[in-house]
Amino acid sequence: MTNEEKDLLLKDLCARLPYGVKIRVAYPFLEEKDMHPEDLYGLELRKQVVAETSIRIEEIKPYLRPMLSMTAEEEKEFLSLKCGLDVPDLSDVMNLVFNTDSIDWLNEHHFDYHGLIGKGLALEAPEGMYNIKSDFKLI
Repeated sequence: MTNEEKDLLLKDLCARLPYGVKIRVAYPFLEEKDMHPEDLYGLELRKQVVAETSIRIEEIKPYLRPMLSMTAEEEKEFLSLKCGLDVPDLSDVMNLVFNTDSIDWLNEHHFDYHGLIGKGLALEAPEGMYNIKSDFKLI
């Protein structure tokens, strides 16, 4: 993993922490079939490790939803946030600069707007992994 990829992953994960992002840790003593999703509770940025562990950022991958997996209902909700312009559908918004509400919404719904899956830095979340509650509020 390059330093640029590490920085991108750290920035992305930090934004997702309040929303309960799930990760897979590549434990060297486990086979891939035995690895299970875990909740990410925090990061220690100076050491670039998962908080209160020695698990390095290079050893984890978040489970994210591809942008194209957005349902029609989610697309309608997302577009209602006024992502900067009035657009007829999601395919027209992919390259727009989003407002903070739309970025928060994408994080809350675990969408991969940074393209981490395609870069091998994240895994596609299995359907139903995240039970999304639209009334989620930070305490």
